[in-house]
Amino acid sequence: MSQLWDFSGGIHPPENKIQSTRRPIRPAGIPERLILPLQQHIGVQAEALVNVGDRVLKGQKIADITTGMGVPVHAPTSGTIQAIEQQPVPHPSGMSDLCVILQPDGEDKWVDLHPVVNYQKLDRDEVLQLIRDAGISGMGGAGFPTTIKLRPPRDRKVETLILNGAECEPYITADDMTMREHAAEVVSGMQIMAWILRPSRCVIGIEDNKPEAIAALREAVEGTQIEVTVIPTKYPSGGEKQLVHILTGLEVPSGGIPADIGVMCQNVGTAVAVSRAIHEGKPLISRIVTITGDAVQEPGNFDTLLGTPVSDLLSAAGLQAQLLNRLVQGGPMMGYTLTTDAVPVVKTSNCVIAATARELQAPPPEQPCIRCGQCAEVCPMELLPQQLFWYSKAEEFEKAEHLNLFDCIECGACSYVCPSSIPLVQYYRFAKGEIRNQREEQLKSDRARERFEARQARLEREQQEKEQRRKERAKAAAEAQAKKKAEAEKAAAEGDAADDRAAKAALVQQALERKKAKAAEAKPEPAPAAEQPDFEALEKQVTQAEAKLNTMQGMLDEAKAQQADNVDKLERAVAKNHERVKRAKEALAEARKQVPAEPETPSSE
Repeated sequence: MSQLWDFSGGIHPPENKIQSTRRPIRPAGIPERLILPLQQHIGVQAEALVNVGDRVLKGQKIADITTGMGVPVHAPTSGTIQAIEQQPVPHPSGMSDLCVILQPDGEDKWVDLHPVVNYQKLDRDEVLQLIRDAGISGMGGAGFPTTIKLRPPRDRKVETLILNGAECEPYITADDMTMREHAAEVVSGMQIMAWILRPSRCVIGIEDNKPEAIAALREAVEGTQIEVTVIPTKYPSGGEKQLVHILTGLEVPSGGIPADIGVMCQNVGTAVAVSRAIHEGKPLISRIVTITGDAVQEPGNFDTLLGTPVSDLLSAAGLQAQLLNRLVQGGPMMGYTLTTDAVPVVKTSNCVIAATARELQAPPPEQPCIRCGQCAEVCPMELLPQQLFWYSKAEEFEKAEHLNLFDCIECGACSYVCPSSIPLVQYYRFAKGEIRNQREEQLKSDRARERFEARQARLEREQQEKEQRRKERAKAAAEAQAKKKAEAEKAAAEGDAADDRAAKAALVQQALERKKAKAAEAKPEPAPAAEQPDFEALEKQVTQAEAKLNTMQGMLDEAKAQQADNVDKLERAVAKNHERVKRAKEALAEARKQVPAEPETPSSE
């Protein structure tokens, strides 16, 4: 026999389980219409894959998750999509959510199924994908997607796989009857999960108040290495952290999960769903639901199609409407009151209690806390319920969170024993909700701030780039202006030099001519005819000087119009060119004087 450990606290409320275990599981049948919420799990809402008027087959995928965490939704039977609209759903808020309304056709015709003959020949990721495509989520708690749970981080090896069959909540017997009548499928599903995880130990934990289920499971595990461990009946031994401690002696750290200590828990209903998904190729379209309470004549467990309205199950159990005082979804400890019986059965629905006024009496008015300490004695998480109550009521959420508020599993043991009738769990739920809202608002604020800062950085970057481009354009313009100015000065300098050379050449030529003239006069013999001056060169010099003057004058006018910095230099250059033109014209005039005028030819009359 395996060693067992005990957890602190806990209570022993009346079980009230015998009422719903006297009859075998009964089929609930096909209702007139099925209401299928698009969110039946933790994570994002599934997106509808069908439209109004579409005909679907049993097991056909009608909604799926495109991004984020979640699992698909399948049609529980064949029929026609009647509507996609807001409908009341089972939730403590009593609010509505988007649902697909399916009108059954009565044929109950299956889509093509693809069972796996030998899953051990497949890759583990392929088996996980089959489980995900079957739409399986946890069926004993909040509905966490099973495939995500079966894929722990690589640094967290699962050493112990636990199947939770404790079902400690009063009234609920869905898991008990599942283990009695489907023990082979429970074991088969656990073997598939064990093949995926490769743990060193597989154990099914079950309370000692379920002898029929214990016997059925022990018979089913013969020839396997799976242990069936019977634990003492105490609420809430079915809590995940409590069951882990009972079977392993290990404690899940605050804020952690069992995978942090190498343990994983799954529900027996989840194991059955995994078995059917692999061996039969069937998606999760039904579950066992307990219908009990003194207001029904034939309480029991029903194999129910998902989406079946609670009102149909109550009718099948023989509801006595005149006795009904309160409908409770789940158990009396952790469940919540339903505002209508039109809500559908979802993947996490395990029980509906149709209670009379005498059975579940209205709680007496809340009275001041007398500090008896009973709440702390029964708390299975070893918290300080009294201090948490004060801080939650005073909305001092930071202090409440500092006292490990989120370690509270909301089992209701503290509220059950409180002599002042204080609804402690309701205060804790309120505080948790407010903290989550504040975190979401803070997250939105942080994201808005990040977007604003990113925008400001982008605007500053664009401004800097714009300023840089402006500076580059200004630099390019300045360089072009400087280049133009340098070219003008170079041209002016070259023009001055050319004019000086021409003037010097003309003066030299004139000096040579004068020298020749003097030499000719000194000789007694008749002087040869004087060499004619080069009028063509002198006229070309005048023309070039005038052209240069005109060019420089144009540059000066343009500079004055633009108010440029080189106006003074250009004015000096124009003045120099005036002198050059003057000298060139004088040289030409002097040359013309040296040539004697030709004698006039006498006219003959």
